[in-house]
Amino acid sequence: MEDKPKTLQEHATRFGTMMGIFWIIKFSFLPIGFKIPLLQLLFIFMTLFVPILGYIYIRKYRERYCGGELSFIRGWVFSLYMYFFASLLTAAAHYIYFRFIDNGYLMGTYMEQLENLKSTLTGDLETSIDQLIQNLETIASMSALQLTMQLIFQNIFYGALLSLPTALLAMRRKKNP
Repeated sequence: MEDKPKTLQEHATRFGTMMGIFWIIKFSFLPIGFKIPLLQLLFIFMTLFVPILGYIYIRKYRERYCGGELSFIRGWVFSLYMYFFASLLTAAAHYIYFRFIDNGYLMGTYMEQLENLKSTLTGDLETSIDQLIQNLETIASMSALQLTMQLIFQNIFYGALLSLPTALLAMRRKKNP
């Protein structure tokens, strides 16, 4: 039997899986970071690294599977798929965390920190903190499934935004002899 060439979607699935695993590891540092502040900082750095990792993956795809050439559209679609598949995998981890592990810990900790901060502020800043607390109360009232759906759509949205500059940076046209 002949091995047929892998499609763009198959490559995006593979790279999206690796990105999703990265996101899951990154997410695990968020709740632990309240007890170990260095991990909170690591969570922030890993979040900032996501677009760089996306660029690294699309560049690997271009060099290994596209012969060093990549059109903007092909790069954009690859990047969209990659972020989509990463979002799906991460959503499974989010659901498991919020359904079986969290028990209100994450939102409760944020609320506690905001209440402590609020007591030191006055005026407009205090009003802003009150609004933030109200928003967090709304989020805290969501079920694990609702919260997971919110996060998956958020990840897909940000992935779609990141796909545009990533595809622009990674595209490479065939050089004329």
